[in-house]
Parts: sequence; structure tokens; C-alpha cells
Amino acid sequence: MRNHPKFGSPAVDRYCLQGTEWGYPGNCQFSSYRQCMASASGTDAYCGINPRYASANQGQGYSPDY
Repeated sequence: MRNHPKFGSPAVDRYCLQGTEWGYPGNCQFSSYRQCMASASGTDAYCGINPRYASANQGQGYSPDY
């Protein structure tokens, strides 16, 4: 896992590839929605916000990274 440059703690990627093959929370290695959707293309998978990212950033507002 990568370290967050500002805090030195592990970074949590924003998006997870989810679906029948991946389950929940899925394959959470995507820092942008676009990267996740490119991997989901042509499959029955979809992209959702990583629950670990959402809880780590609770109260800071959410702005999608397209």
C-alpha cells in the first residue's frame, strides 16, 4: 500500500471495481473514476466509492475525481 505524502499513512484509493466477479467492496485500486470505468468496460462490473476512502474523509465533503 502506498504512503500518503502529507501524513505518511497508507493511501486509500477512491474507487472500487464492483460486480459479481469482484463482490463488495471489490477491487479498490483506482485513484480516478475514469481508470475504474476503463477497467469495467465490456464487463458487468461497475465503479463505486471505496468505503474505506469515504469513511476516512467523512465530513470533508465529496468531490468526484473524473
